[in-house]
Amino acid sequence: MRFQDAILWQVYPLGFCGAPIREAATPAPRLRRLLNWLDHAVELGTSGLLLGPVFASSTHGYDSLDQFAVDPRLGTEQDLADLVEACHDRGLVVVLDGVFNHVGRDHPRFRQALLDGPDGPDADLFAVDWAAEGGPHAAVFEGHDALVALNHSSAAAREYVRSVMEYWLERGIDGWRLDAAYTVDPTFWAAVLPAVRERHPDAWFVGEVIHGDYADFVRRSGVDTVTQYELWSSVGNAIASRNFFELDWTLQRHNAFLADFVPATFIGNHDVTRIASTVGEDRAVLALAVLMTVGGIPTVYAGDEFGYTGVKEEREGGDDAVRPEFPDTPGDVAPWGASVLQAHRQLIALRRRYRWLVTATTTAEELTNTRYRYRVRAAGGSDELLVELDIGDRPSGRILAGDRVEWSTAG
Repeated sequence: MRFQDAILWQVYPLGFCGAPIREAATPAPRLRRLLNWLDHAVELGTSGLLLGPVFASSTHGYDSLDQFAVDPRLGTEQDLADLVEACHDRGLVVVLDGVFNHVGRDHPRFRQALLDGPDGPDADLFAVDWAAEGGPHAAVFEGHDALVALNHSSAAAREYVRSVMEYWLERGIDGWRLDAAYTVDPTFWAAVLPAVRERHPDAWFVGEVIHGDYADFVRRSGVDTVTQYELWSSVGNAIASRNFFELDWTLQRHNAFLADFVPATFIGNHDVTRIASTVGEDRAVLALAVLMTVGGIPTVYAGDEFGYTGVKEEREGGDDAVRPEFPDTPGDVAPWGASVLQAHRQLIALRRRYRWLVTATTTAEELTNTRYRYRVRAAGGSDELLVELDIGDRPSGRILAGDRVEWSTAG
């Protein structure tokens, strides 16, 4: 399976490509800016592009207006097709962000459904209480009035999601990130995915699941994997608070997950504070060392490889700092994060050399609040690495294969 060894580079395209989020914008082929960055993704060592929302929406991409059309702020379907082709030419797989829990309140089909009423052709597509006091009342995503939920118990919603998935798979993409998958009953995905896989057997599906029983969700939904938020939280918290006991506890749970599925791992994404802001630049490299030596399918969020900082805030526009515009080319990035970039290239190269790491488990050999030595062992094999991390006053780390130092913060 081509995703078993994947290392993904995640991009939030509206921000990356400089598209206005909350202001009126002239249509433009901004998505093509990413073409200048694909060689960087390859040189970094990644093997796939995890692309945030690209479909027509009102503001941030998650309030979709048409999931069969590229957002005019980013360009056209041809611009996306050219990007997918350029990725494939470089051996990069492409995963798109599927926002299938909800649509924007201004979605034409939702507006028409309200006009047509409970007997209209799209009445079952959305989660609307048609008999609510004061008129029809639509369920929304986590209190966001602009995000109207689909009716996932309906055949109409199943058909809608299936058709969107297949439309873009037929145009060359390789998989889907299922946004807010945790808000949808797993039986919905279990009903949709087999029909999609029948026509696209190699398609890959990762569900965004923040908390809960990960293994149970994978079994009941039929997705290939889910996002390992427990590991993300623990890596940042343990390093920031100098408490490696928390990370060790999480890695024991992570070992158990690996018995059932290969988690989608990360230390940064478009929804969370940058790792360099959470733990500092020096310690961010140690967080990366954890990511690249534990089992899973890792993702690097664009900018983390340069030591970008940014704090997520719970307010309108609170994501902007972690979703910035990028320069036209990698050569235009300021040189301040050169050491972080070098560490990313080295650790990703290590990950690619030791392909067995994808399903490897860890065992602690030394554990204090500020020092952690763990052994990483191949599933069903004798291969192993030793990881040594120190988050004391002078943070340091190294990775050994026997007596050979494979990587070290000392160079």
